[in-house]
Amino acid sequence: MTALFEHLRHWLSRRRRSSARHPNTADLPSPRRLDSTAFADQRLIVLDLETTGLNPARDEVIAIGAVAIDRMSIPLGNQFDLILRRPELDIRETVLIHGIGPESLQRGHETEDALLRLLQWMNGDPILAFHAAFDRRFLEKALKKQLGYTASHAWLDVAEILPALFPDATAGKGRLDDWVDRFGLTVSERHHAAADAMATAELALIALRYASRKNIHSLADLDATLRVGRRIQQLKNH
Repeated sequence: MTALFEHLRHWLSRRRRSSARHPNTADLPSPRRLDSTAFADQRLIVLDLETTGLNPARDEVIAIGAVAIDRMSIPLGNQFDLILRRPELDIRETVLIHGIGPESLQRGHETEDALLRLLQWMNGDPILAFHAAFDRRFLEKALKKQLGYTASHAWLDVAEILPALFPDATAGKGRLDDWVDRFGLTVSERHHAAADAMATAELALIALRYASRKNIHSLADLDATLRVGRRIQQLKNH
């Protein structure tokens, strides 16, 4: 019994420390599912992250860019663009890619505050990203580490949506640049989170408008289409 009480005392102590370390996230908007809401009535979040590297287990988020698609349009005043204050991080290997140097990380926004602002701004809406698994792993890691936040948001991958809807496109399953060139878009600055989020949003909007002409009118419809495509590909690979 003594060992049991000692174990319980340590558990309660850890819980108190965790509560003191993480802010209260109970009042944040709840994530929405991929449902039958028509694209024309839907708000979506298009997200892009800059990180210190490619390994979610070791590397960290240093910048967040996001754009809203609201009722099939992109409101230019409804964007999210923040560099995080992470002066302790080593960015020597990636600074030439994203251009975010030590001074920017020193002057950036406090990580906890930035993530809370992001969650409020997202309002629980579904998230689109290009190669979404990458951004999802990094964001979920940051939210759990900084805020103790573990709610699961709905994600869709624009890098999967595009070839599913445009199978004959020469871009295939290529890079963001490939699809930008395919549709003749202009990107103000590559490997800048907000600029990449805007390019991804423009591509997503093209895809959603085309999907509507193919009788795909909601995220639930689109998700079902992608699932069928994955299943067909699995059967082909066997």
